[in-house]
Amino acid sequence: MIGTAESGHPGGSLSAADIIAVLYFSVLRHRPDDPWWSERDRFVLSKGHGAPVLYAALARSGYFPSAQLATLRKMGSPLQGHPEYGKLPGVEASTGSLGQGISLGAGMALAGRLDRKPYRVYVLIGDGEANEGQVWEAAAFSAHFKLDRLTVILDCNRQQLDGWTREILDIEPLVDKWEAFGWRVLDINGHDLEQILSALNATENSDGKPTLILARTTKGKGVSFMENNIEFHGMAPTAEQTAAALREL
Repeated sequence: MIGTAESGHPGGSLSAADIIAVLYFSVLRHRPDDPWWSERDRFVLSKGHGAPVLYAALARSGYFPSAQLATLRKMGSPLQGHPEYGKLPGVEASTGSLGQGISLGAGMALAGRLDRKPYRVYVLIGDGEANEGQVWEAAAFSAHFKLDRLTVILDCNRQQLDGWTREILDIEPLVDKWEAFGWRVLDINGHDLEQILSALNATENSDGKPTLILARTTKGKGVSFMENNIEFHGMAPTAEQTAAALREL
């Protein structure tokens, strides 16, 4: 998709691919043939620039034809560079202004409680995104209101637009910080499918606390020349690089 569009964010899409795969094909209660089913689980991609991996999962799930993926970032396409609510079945929120996703997810979780609906809410954020103050305001809100149907997955690939997160604004120790905010924290390898599945299933019993899954990942995972290469945060591969990447994957 990104190679065809000659624009997009491959690094952060690949770092989240295993997480998204487990969510959509093993965990989420959703109905592609009934996208607005009232009891569906909700998923918010807060790091909206990772939209290609969300679109791939939605297409594979059957929300829209896979042929439409080739229209990524094209004028008039519902598959824009960041997800837009109301344009594409399965997209729950317009995202890309970093830091807002947990607030959206907290609102959905609180609404579900008020409506007595059984659905769960999942939000995927980036570690660079955790520089945003709104992330921590939403974290405090969610713990205060005991939103135990809310799970946040932190795609900790250690890089952001301008470099390594530890050099731009170090957000460690992440486990201690989220626990101090009143969250249950599960620290996992974000590319180990069994660990991802186990952690997501464990959120069913969170004892009145929201859950943070700290997924340790690699930016550009699965493509040798993209892994931990900050250039591919927001740079599309050439046609030759795209072919080489697909062979490796």
